[in-house]
Amino acid sequence: MKLEFSGTRALVLGGSCDLALCLAGCMIKAGLFPVLTYRSQKGQDRISDGLKAFCGAYSTCYLDFSDRDSIGPLLQEDPVIPDFMVDFVQGDIECLIASGESDDINRYFSQNVSFRAEILKKVARMMLGQKRGRLVYISSSAALRPNPGQGFYSAAKLASEALYRNLGLELAGRGITTVTLRPGYIDEGRGRQFIRKDHDASIGKVPIKRALTAREVAETILFYLSDSARGFNATEISLDGGLTAGK
Repeated sequence: MKLEFSGTRALVLGGSCDLALCLAGCMIKAGLFPVLTYRSQKGQDRISDGLKAFCGAYSTCYLDFSDRDSIGPLLQEDPVIPDFMVDFVQGDIECLIASGESDDINRYFSQNVSFRAEILKKVARMMLGQKRGRLVYISSSAALRPNPGQGFYSAAKLASEALYRNLGLELAGRGITTVTLRPGYIDEGRGRQFIRKDHDASIGKVPIKRALTAREVAETILFYLSDSARGFNATEISLDGGLTAGK
């Protein structure tokens, strides 16, 4: 099936991660122009290296969820309003609820919930000007099924999901819609490290008995950005091989 899209410009938050780079390649091949954010020189270099085959078919911009001043310049140098936004950003915190440091907890939620709310406000208001926009948030199966030590991570994911859900409820009548994906174990990045550390404890719980590939996830995201998926709005969709379907 050939996918069609209402627009071409796609803002990709957390553009240096493995999934974002895979998605960017799929976007470019589908005729979209991704704008990938980075928070460090290392991240910018990773984007350049990962997309060296697509020189001129994408752009980058600085955005650091720990730096509120980085919100202001977002897209100011580029007058083209994004038609789409895909949000991969999520800080990691692994500790038991009762052992978390207060400063670390406050900082984590400020960066991963409050900052995200400000980004959504800015991007949504830009999209309202053209009466069209599609936003996809990449959550996690841990939002519903966290392991011990993932309580803060899960809470931040659920709070962010609520922001996206309500944005879709509030603005769908004006052309702005949202979808949240909850991937399970992915054979990339930190997911690959966890799987290799304890394969039975991770993949053994998945009914399809394997991890997702980056391409599977990227192509699913691309579908939900397409016109074929316009009926999906303000909803959360599991992409976990059945991990969260049973006990």
